[in-house]
Amino acid sequence: MRAVLPGKPQARLQSLCAGLWEGHRVVAYISGNALSILTGPCTLVQTVYQDDCNAFESVVFSDSTGKIAACDTNSAYIYRPYGREEGALKWSLQSLYSISNEILGIPTLSWGQTNELLLGSLSLQLLQTIDDGSVIWNRKLPKPVKFAFFSPDASLIASTGYSDPLVKVWRRQSFGAEDTRFDFTYLPHAAAITGLHWRDCRDGEHALNSNVLYSICADKKIRVWAAVDPHGLQALQMCAEIDMLESIQPRLNQRLLRPDARYAFFLNNDDFRHLFDHIREQTVTEIRKEHHAVDHLSDIAQRKPEICVILDMNGHMSAWGVENVDCKARTSTNIFNIIHVDDLNLTILHDTDSYKEDLQLTAFCNQGSSPGIDLLIHCFDGRIQWVGIRPEKLFDPSYRQDCINEKALWSGHATAIKKIVRNTSGSALISRTSDNEGLVWKQQSNRRGTALIRTSALSSPKYIHRTVLLENGNIVINLHRESISLWDARSPLATLITSCDYKLEGNPMCLILLPQPKMNSKVVYLATISSRMKGVVWEVLVNSGLAQSSIGPRIEQFCTFEADIRDDLTSILPVDPAGSPLLASGFLDTFAKDVAVSFTDNGGLCTWTAALNIEKRTVEWLSTSLIETGIVRPSLASASSKRKSAVVDSSRTGLTIWDMSSGQLEHEMQYESEYIVQDLDWSSTPDDQSILAVGFPHTVIILAQMRFDYLSRGPAWAAVREIQIRESTPHPIGDSTWLGSGNLVVGAGNQLFLYDKEVTTSDKMITEFSLPVHEDKPMNLFKLVAFLNGPLPVFHPQFLGQCILAGKTIQVQKIIVGLYKTLRFFTSGDSLDSFVALSPQDFFEEQEMVFNLAAKEMGSSYAEFTSVDEPDTVTEELAKSLNENLAKLAIQQLSSHQQIHLADMIECFATAEKHRRSMDENAMRYLLFFRQHMLRKGQAPEGRVNISWREIVWAYHSGSQDILVDLVTRQFNGRMLWAHAKESGMFMWISDLTALKAQFEVIARNEYTKTDEKNPVDCSLYYLALRKKNVLIGLWRMASWNREQSATQRLLSNNFQDSRWKTAALKNAYALLGRHRFEYAAAFFLLADNLQAAVDVCANQLNDMQLAVAIARVYDGDTSPVLQSLLEDKVLPQAAFEGSPWLATWAFWMLGRRDMAVRALISPVYTLLDTPETPNLQSRSYLSSDPALVVLYKQLRDKTLQTLKGASKVSPRAEWDFVIQNARLYERMGCDLLALDLVRNWEFLRQQPREHSSPHKDEPPDPRKLLRRRSSLVVDDLPSPKSPMEKTFNFGKPPPKPVFEEPTTNSLLDNFGF
Repeated sequence: MRAVLPGKPQARLQSLCAGLWEGHRVVAYISGNALSILTGPCTLVQTVYQDDCNAFESVVFSDSTGKIAACDTNSAYIYRPYGREEGALKWSLQSLYSISNEILGIPTLSWGQTNELLLGSLSLQLLQTIDDGSVIWNRKLPKPVKFAFFSPDASLIASTGYSDPLVKVWRRQSFGAEDTRFDFTYLPHAAAITGLHWRDCRDGEHALNSNVLYSICADKKIRVWAAVDPHGLQALQMCAEIDMLESIQPRLNQRLLRPDARYAFFLNNDDFRHLFDHIREQTVTEIRKEHHAVDHLSDIAQRKPEICVILDMNGHMSAWGVENVDCKARTSTNIFNIIHVDDLNLTILHDTDSYKEDLQLTAFCNQGSSPGIDLLIHCFDGRIQWVGIRPEKLFDPSYRQDCINEKALWSGHATAIKKIVRNTSGSALISRTSDNEGLVWKQQSNRRGTALIRTSALSSPKYIHRTVLLENGNIVINLHRESISLWDARSPLATLITSCDYKLEGNPMCLILLPQPKMNSKVVYLATISSRMKGVVWEVLVNSGLAQSSIGPRIEQFCTFEADIRDDLTSILPVDPAGSPLLASGFLDTFAKDVAVSFTDNGGLCTWTAALNIEKRTVEWLSTSLIETGIVRPSLASASSKRKSAVVDSSRTGLTIWDMSSGQLEHEMQYESEYIVQDLDWSSTPDDQSILAVGFPHTVIILAQMRFDYLSRGPAWAAVREIQIRESTPHPIGDSTWLGSGNLVVGAGNQLFLYDKEVTTSDKMITEFSLPVHEDKPMNLFKLVAFLNGPLPVFHPQFLGQCILAGKTIQVQKIIVGLYKTLRFFTSGDSLDSFVALSPQDFFEEQEMVFNLAAKEMGSSYAEFTSVDEPDTVTEELAKSLNENLAKLAIQQLSSHQQIHLADMIECFATAEKHRRSMDENAMRYLLFFRQHMLRKGQAPEGRVNISWREIVWAYHSGSQDILVDLVTRQFNGRMLWAHAKESGMFMWISDLTALKAQFEVIARNEYTKTDEKNPVDCSLYYLALRKKNVLIGLWRMASWNREQSATQRLLSNNFQDSRWKTAALKNAYALLGRHRFEYAAAFFLLADNLQAAVDVCANQLNDMQLAVAIARVYDGDTSPVLQSLLEDKVLPQAAFEGSPWLATWAFWMLGRRDMAVRALISPVYTLLDTPETPNLQSRSYLSSDPALVVLYKQLRDKTLQTLKGASKVSPRAEWDFVIQNARLYERMGCDLLALDLVRNWEFLRQQPREHSSPHKDEPPDPRKLLRRRSSLVVDDLPSPKSPMEKTFNFGKPPPKPVFEEPTTNSLLDNFGF
């Protein structure tokens, strides 16, 4: 936490207290009905809200017990400490006491002896707080007391009334709880008492009963009272007097701020000497040099004085020492000056309002690692400043400016915060409460980091509906129900400049800042839209930066309009600027900045931009994007200017994040029921990477966007930080917002928490990201998000994988070889070139000829002359040597996990390169990622079970399937079972039916022999799919151990062409279904020649679509009606539901619809089906838009006339959007070079002019007219055209099946001759 603003302190004399208990420095103050307890400037330990209390009036801390007493006008509350030994110090309510009617007005509090509490107003009452809180002493007073304080030894009480020149000293006569008596004497003063302070003498040389009292009067004099004559009638006698006006006498020509104001604080001798000892010890350890200040402090400490420090409002300070205060011998008290300073920099003293000059100073010595004087300055305008003073610098005769360290400035609201609104740049914000009060805060940077400084306070008589900050927080615009007001917030109290009434149908839903016509314009336009879709635009003239401007800020109505927005609109809100300025682009198009976002009950999400016509005084709105999220009745939505949107469902536990540019779902999260989403706040890094803060009642989770990862299917968003406020306050979060610097401001109750942007790399959330950090240290949030996004080094495993998919194997070879050469002379800590000596041009220049030449050279005899020391190709020996270096060295750009994945990638690539001459590129793609899948499976067995459909499609379109089958079989040691075949997708990509059946028979044999008992049941489905019943009968003949042998053998020996035995097989199949033996049931369905039922069992009961497809292909071939029905009714709807273009293009290609297979790569699958399945949210995920699709599309588009026909049906706009979208995906993945290659070298199909287009609709496309760069071969796979005679007589078409038609009455009569 960077800073905490615990709330507005009460303007009371006892609203602040400080003490030291068991080594813990505790500071507590009251704010409304809240008690804030802190142990440091930015360490809020606890906030106690007393719901039955209207507002606390006084608070006091007990140094002996650690208890805190607070009271209002009716009750006193005692809080006791607990959890100190466990390291979690907290306070809980011990007891509650009702204040008698005799205590009227504002009570004062003071701790006496252990568990004794003094309350004072119209009477003084002493409570015993151990048992029942009985009053052990009570004394009525003629008028209310202003101060009533116990002395440190609890033997005296000093009290005085308002405007009273007399101090009444009560001397204790007895200490018994049953008989407590006091007598009193008076200490006369020349003027009214303004302050009382007992010297703290808990330890040290000062024994008890050595009480010293300091009194401050309206005559600006400090009087020191001590028990000089213990046998006298007076309990205390005056022993010294200091004139504060005489102590500080500014120069005559100096311009002064309240010249008569004086303030003082005191330090006792014991604390000062302990402080000096710490300073002297630190000085001894430093390099020997002159320390004039330390010598000066030494002289002071030897005189053992009490220290009195006097301040004024103009930076003057005078420190005085008082000697022999408590000396029992009658000696004269000596007063001497320690130092005088003229330019002390205490900002809170300089900017305090003249009408609220009441200040209270509380000082104590900090004897920690940085010894010094800590000063708490309570300003009655609602602020407390914690200042650290270095005495060796303050008391240095050559005064230095750096002696003052402003540690914290506490302020805030007195009631709960309802809303926090920031300005566009995030440099200022306003926090509002439900009683229409607001505080303007500005971001300031100092040596300690970012701080929030309160600059103005606002109180509106009308209900504030919406607020906008302008001019860096100097102008505040408040929207009310029937008016809009403009406030000047340059002064500590904001003033209402002007207001403008308006009439609008419906309730206003928003206040939107419209794009400015030009930068630094002094004219701003604001708009509101009502629930009836009516709107008003105001023109605001702001010139707050002109000090002597003759024209002040003003606001007037610019125009009215009707918004052309959907009727079912739920809400419309301004977009979060996320730190970017809102400027008009000059054109009203989809490239303009978004200004608003709307959402409907049906889940429609729409972003809007606007353009003003100054001359015509009109405004025009344009929808820039529209997404149907499918989320019914969303409870919350938010959008950023970076075209990101977040939507919360009706239960407030489901969160989705959308990319408005592409309409893709990037993140989906379902939180637990106790995590109710109530706030969404956007921010962005300087590189435009988005960050989202999701607010819950007591927690804020910060999500950051990440690179897309299509190979590992990693998340696109992840939680990077979790902020818990329950430890600091029980009040739920009201609102939160981001500052432009990346700091998060959270409002809870009447408090503001400022969190810095530092995250710890050892945090559990951060360690999951595999950061390239090898030690525990803080990291900037923006730096972390930049690492999780942005361009990747070319040797990153994700970049290498995408290069391989894009067919850039030559570049991959150069990268690996270049990395090998670099790491040979590399040591940990060295910087590694992200391009490893490659140039960007190597990635987007045409490389086909180079690839072919390089491939020939690899097989030629001249390759033998290659230098051994400078290899040019990737071999298994090079990969092994490189991986050994990767295991020993730490590369700065990669984490340890990424280096492991890189080693796997290099090993797989070397294995694929070994077989390059015997396989095509698609086979290499499959083999590479299949090998990588097997390696990652061994490292993480809980990972994905099967290879993805992307790799299956690559192998399906490969011409080297025979070698792939051999290599995959070797991977499983020649013992391939169905689980292995399913994992590799083999029976989905083998296109040759003969090879398919041969491999299926291998599976059947291996399934039979996979166990020692060799159960025929395990292989029955496979042999029956192969129509090899006799082989199965032979296996059953050997299974004598199986109790089902005889019955099964007799059944299988029958002729299942006979309907009787078909029925018997079906009965057995259904009986097995009842016993949940699904695979065996499918085998009996095949025995009954019911392929459809067997396929249904595999697809539905076994949930194994691959097994269903494999059985249909093996049993009845690729033209099987059952297979066609399975693909059309099951596979394609599944692809549409999941949004899987890879599965869809494979299914269409299997159906012979190659034109649709090409279109499925570009268009959403559900748009290509006659009866589309309703897509789920996952179908709209970014994972459905793999950039490798563009590689496959380019490969298949001009492969055959059918695919070319399908590509020609894709509109130019759709193809353009497809290419641009994939370029964006490459950029989001960190592969910017591949994005550049795509947009630079893509070839669009040439559209034929309509006047030259063929009149025949079914005429095949001409590749010479569609492609600029024709491929060497385009296969004609279209059906042969029919001649005119064939079309006339329908030759080649089977006759239609006869259909029974009921005879008409006339035909019946004709048959009988009528």
